[in-house]
Amino acid sequence: MSAAEPSMSELILHHYPTSPFAEKTRLLLGFKGLSWRSVKVSPVMPKPDLTALTGGYRKTPVLQIGADIYCDTALIARRLDQEKALPAFFPEGQEMIAATFAAWADSVVFQHAVSLVFQPESIAVRFGNLPQEAIKAFLADRAGFFSGGSATKLTAGQARHQWPTIMVRLEQQLQREEGDYLFGEPSIADFAMAHPLWFLKATPVTAPLVDNYPAVSAWLARVLGFGHGAPSEMTSEEALAIARNTTPAALPDEQFIDPNGFEVGQQVVIAATDYGIDPVAGELMFAGSEELIVRREDERGGWVHVHFPRLGFRIETH
Repeated sequence: MSAAEPSMSELILHHYPTSPFAEKTRLLLGFKGLSWRSVKVSPVMPKPDLTALTGGYRKTPVLQIGADIYCDTALIARRLDQEKALPAFFPEGQEMIAATFAAWADSVVFQHAVSLVFQPESIAVRFGNLPQEAIKAFLADRAGFFSGGSATKLTAGQARHQWPTIMVRLEQQLQREEGDYLFGEPSIADFAMAHPLWFLKATPVTAPLVDNYPAVSAWLARVLGFGHGAPSEMTSEEALAIARNTTPAALPDEQFIDPNGFEVGQQVVIAATDYGIDPVAGELMFAGSEELIVRREDERGGWVHVHFPRLGFRIETH
């Protein structure tokens, strides 16, 4: 075995420090006690090294294992469960409750957090040290990011109006005596709920929206206490070289008939439906109950398999 070989199966996370969904994934890695390589990406487009791997998908984070590229944290969590089964993100008997709650937190609660973080008072503090042009560029990038999909913009006023209901329900859930986490033992539900609150905690303007709820604050500290595992830095060029010099992993073994008749070998386009709807074109290699995989080639990344969840994504013939 050559010295370079082990690196081909390393977990490589493409992310940036202030991304809420990247924080969710870093905590997932910490919960599992995993070692991983950290590749920093730009918070705004263009992201040429990342899109060389994904084929256009631009959301953060992206998990790379060799020549397999995993998009969306819902699918990344399932892949990490395959990497290390215990502790589990989907505890036995609670798989649907945990996954469904996580999907709600990742969409509805996150949407509230974004609206509250990007209200003018919060932006002034959050980006206080940045030049005005950089702030404008970031906000312009996010305007494009959140346009064209099914996600509707929630006004800051409406987010403030609805926030107490979400938090009082969460407080009630966490005041029960059945454990330190949302549904007893830790699950994907805890990590999906934690990252929007972590986002709000970043400035004194929005931190009270979390701090005013003692049971929630204590629970959030426990979830953040799992830490980030054992990261070590890697360059995007190194990550591209690993993809280029590796063969994608064997396809999942699942017998599944696609409800819309998509078949392996078809040229397809896959894209998120909510926001960040940049399409990825390739050859459909696998269609399962949870996952879609397309094969595509890039002159810098070589032949890769790009993995998407079925939920929250659309597939069309190319």
